[in-house]
Amino acid sequence: TTRYWSGDAETDLARVGWYDKNSGGQAHPVAQKAANPWGLFDVHGNVWEWCADWHGAYPAEPQTDPLGVPRGVRRVYRGGSFGYFARFARSAGRVRGHPGDRSLWLGFRLAAPPQLDP
Repeated sequence: TTRYWSGDAETDLARVGWYDKNSGGQAHPVAQKAANPWGLFDVHGNVWEWCADWHGAYPAEPQTDPLGVPRGVRRVYRGGSFGYFARFARSAGRVRGHPGDRSLWLGFRLAAPPQLDP
């Protein structure tokens, strides 16, 4: 796997996401950078995305289809943002925050299951 869907180098991130070195210190409208192979824009950088997962420690041993902790105090957010270093935008990166937290760096992504033809 790679740090970003576009590759491992910071120049690969710059092609697909906004972070501290290329954002001008502000969020940008969606879809100004390249979409990933699934057609999703801004999966790295621009604004952190709240996730439904509660934050918990990762298990020491490798997992297949892991489930997060069932409850907690803080939720996960991922993806990095326009005000953070490139390392925070890694595909595997995550941070945590209280569900009531608000910030210019935080957002969310609406998602729905795909519609399958009968």
